[in-house]
Amino acid sequence: MKIVVYTDGGARGNPGPAGIGVVICNEKGEVIKKYGEFLGDDMTNNEAEYGAVIFALKKLKLLLGKEKVKQAEVEIRADSELMVNQMTGKYKLTDRRIQDFFITIWNLKIEFKSIDFKHIRREQNKEADALVNQALDNRVKTNPNRLF
Repeated sequence: MKIVVYTDGGARGNPGPAGIGVVICNEKGEVIKKYGEFLGDDMTNNEAEYGAVIFALKKLKLLLGKEKVKQAEVEIRADSELMVNQMTGKYKLTDRRIQDFFITIWNLKIEFKSIDFKHIRREQNKEADALVNQALDNRVKTNPNRLF
């Protein structure tokens, strides 16, 4: 089972109010679920990008269930070159908070059959980006402790 997940995170100001957008698709590119969430008032863009991946992996676990997660091949597509290159080992992790996010993702990803990270152009990530902006405009935080 292959799943493609588009993720985006952003902060207005850096740091500032931050939100995420996640679009989960099947292998045919059909949208399964979309999410936009407000994260909080004092995060950086990079923290929000990592937060989007953490949110996506946690949601996938809930959507698929334990057995299907073990069989799932996931491709995370994101327009954050920094995050993708850090997750694939091309760039070093120097920020302590980002290191914590990396470890959280690493621990989540071992439950899946495979997770690959792919950098895409911003134009290819418009839907996830729109969800970020909608979340920031609405500033609705449904569960402040869910992600971190």
